[in-house]
Amino acid sequence: MAIRTFTAAATVALSLTQGAAFAADKIGPPEQSDLKLGFIKLTDMAPLAVAWEQGFFLDEGLFVELEAQANWKVLLDRVITGELDGAHMLAGQPLGATIGYGTQANIITAFSMDLNGNGITVSNDVWSQMVPHIPKNADGKPRHPISAEALKPVVEAQRDAGQLFKMGMVFPVSTHNYELRYWLAAGGLNPGYYAPHKGDSSGTLKADVQLSVTPPPQMPSTLEAGTIQGYCVGEPWNQQAVFKGIGVPVITDYEIWPNNPEKVFGVTEGWAEKNPNTHLHLLRALIRAAAWLDENDNANRAAAVKMLSRPNYVGADEDVIANSMTGTFEYEKGDVREVPDFNVFFRYFATYPYPSDAIWYLSQMRRWGQIAEPKSDSWYMDTAKKVYRADIYAQAAQSLIDDGTLPADAFPDLGAENFTRPHQGELIDGIAFDPKAPNAYIDSFDIGLKGNETL
Repeated sequence: MAIRTFTAAATVALSLTQGAAFAADKIGPPEQSDLKLGFIKLTDMAPLAVAWEQGFFLDEGLFVELEAQANWKVLLDRVITGELDGAHMLAGQPLGATIGYGTQANIITAFSMDLNGNGITVSNDVWSQMVPHIPKNADGKPRHPISAEALKPVVEAQRDAGQLFKMGMVFPVSTHNYELRYWLAAGGLNPGYYAPHKGDSSGTLKADVQLSVTPPPQMPSTLEAGTIQGYCVGEPWNQQAVFKGIGVPVITDYEIWPNNPEKVFGVTEGWAEKNPNTHLHLLRALIRAAAWLDENDNANRAAAVKMLSRPNYVGADEDVIANSMTGTFEYEKGDVREVPDFNVFFRYFATYPYPSDAIWYLSQMRRWGQIAEPKSDSWYMDTAKKVYRADIYAQAAQSLIDDGTLPADAFPDLGAENFTRPHQGELIDGIAFDPKAPNAYIDSFDIGLKGNETL
């Protein structure tokens, strides 16, 4: 459903703010003022909703229609065909398209929409089988983070009974796919390989756990139907499983890799080249929205929850969305824990498109066979620079600093290299990620392709 747009009479009555007027003077007016932007019904589409509801798009002279999309493939295809001018995207989607995995198209991103925000949920039955293998705290509650080692006996018992253990993720180049695979492999379970050069895009070759694609809003119902026994998805669809009493989130992606990159705002390279001013105005609005979401220690999150609960945005109950958006996360029913950084939109320089983000995703594409042949370290660097456009972001950010909208210390030093995302914790398996040595990083895993290996 498309979100309402202002009428012509209403737009005439609105004027640009002083800051936006400065931007228009320095950047130039938008080449295209009427825009249609796509999103998937997840809480991390929040910067788009906030930019619309708070009038930040209008401040930039942009008249935006936001439209929910059926799934990630439809969303990407519609950006490529020009039906959408840009969209909320999985961090791996611009990379996958650019290197020709699945769909070939030059997609870029100059804005990281958030950090963290995902979880892995299993059915109640699977959880009951995992519990005996999970260490307990003094209060008797499970000790977090929970390793996939606790899932391994469940998977093995099912395999011995001649049955496949099935889990869902949202898209082959999604953060969810790579986070789920990372967690499984760290616990000694092989999530399977892709072999695109052989025409096999299933991702299930040699798999201990069979992963398949399910659209985010359908995850709880698919779990409840027994089609899958667990899934990795963004909010509010893990908390929805708790709310419905059908599953238990066992780990968040913050516990897999603290402050990991999650979604981005993507456009085609051709659209960005044709509409450079429009792109900068869009980025200004989105940066302001992200700052609003995190300002004053998340003081605006309650208002954001009400906003996102509307059916034209996420359309889940306020209580379900608030479970994670306001700094807590519920695992088992009643096991509510403080996770203040579960959703990060602006702090820790969250909006900056760091090349290291791109390189981590590319490393996982190679690890699981989506990149079938070995690539040089320089290839990873060049691809990251081509897709993750920090140069464009820096122009928008500098304009917000220059007009006094945001302080300079809200951003990294825009004149520095800014290669590696700061404020990140250790990955759950303890393996250090060095984005400047991607091949050495890939080779350090026990499970996964490495060196010159191919399937």
